[in-house]
Amino acid sequence: MSEDVKKSEVTESETGQNDAVSETEETEVSEALPVDEEVQVQETEEVEESTEEEGADKSLDEEAHAQIENLKKHEAALLLIEKTRHIVDDTEKQLDACKLLLQDDLKRYEEAKQSLEANALNESESLLKVLGYEEADEENPEDVVAFQPKEELPPFEVQDVSSGKFTSFLLALIAGFLTFVGLIYLATEKVGITLDITKVPSQETATKVVGWYATLFGGKPDLFLGGAFVFIVVMLVMGIIYGIRVASRASSNLSFAKQQLEEAQEYAKKKGDCKEEMDRVDAHMNDAISVLKSYEVILGEQNGKLKRILHIEGVKEHENEYHPKSLNEMHETKRLIESIKQFMATSMSEEGRLSEKSKVLLENAKEKLQQFIDKLY
Repeated sequence: MSEDVKKSEVTESETGQNDAVSETEETEVSEALPVDEEVQVQETEEVEESTEEEGADKSLDEEAHAQIENLKKHEAALLLIEKTRHIVDDTEKQLDACKLLLQDDLKRYEEAKQSLEANALNESESLLKVLGYEEADEENPEDVVAFQPKEELPPFEVQDVSSGKFTSFLLALIAGFLTFVGLIYLATEKVGITLDITKVPSQETATKVVGWYATLFGGKPDLFLGGAFVFIVVMLVMGIIYGIRVASRASSNLSFAKQQLEEAQEYAKKKGDCKEEMDRVDAHMNDAISVLKSYEVILGEQNGKLKRILHIEGVKEHENEYHPKSLNEMHETKRLIESIKQFMATSMSEEGRLSEKSKVLLENAKEKLQQFIDKLY
């Protein structure tokens, strides 16, 4: 019994060790997995997003196809034209909203820029020149356009389509008239009569000419039967010409409507980038306005320090004659001025989009400002 107990205890201990080892291995594997799982999750999300985008594009085509599937070609063309008009109108409305947003941002930016120059920046530069810290008179940079939108595409004109029924009717009339003339000419040749087109033919002549067509069915010349045959042939020719013309026009209209819808979708896609781009511009300008206001406050304080230096120490011939703390204040003021002027002298637009250079200079101005503030606190 004791040996059995010992064996069971040994077995349990080995089992516990094996379980511990397996748990350790599972832990190591689980710790190694998250990175791969994150990558897989990201890839899955990207695939899902791309699938959703493709599905959105396809859903639009499927929706349009479902709407016109059971319609006649001309009616389908009219429906697609209406759909095209809605796409273009919605796109133009979004563009108008973007333009209004941009105009408001530009107005507030220019106000903040002018306030900074008038209330702090110009005075800072003037005080530095009086103190002799400014090396030479710098040329005033030309005013740059804060943001210049990209040249827009010409407006998309939605063209309507015509059923072509009226022109088809006229064409059918012409074809019917020519068919009638041809039938009469054929009959005159067969019966050996030359018609005088300046006179109305007599009933006897009409019976001989038109009635000849009754003989084609084994009867005698009969004006009524021959006239009925001519009438049926003429109407048949007119109907065929009219039907072919209308059907051809309907097919061309549908093809044109589909092509115009595709062009409108492409137009909306190109113009649709406006909202996304304007959102970036809006965020950039709001950030810039906040930075300009902060610089106005900080430079205003620095101007007070520069005035104090000018009042107490006066103007020195050489920079090293100023107190080190005074030189440091002038140096910090100069750094702030240079960083914000570089930003203001750079257009925010580059080929109609937000300039990367402007973004970098704004970040640089924010960094210089933050470094200065960190020294104060």
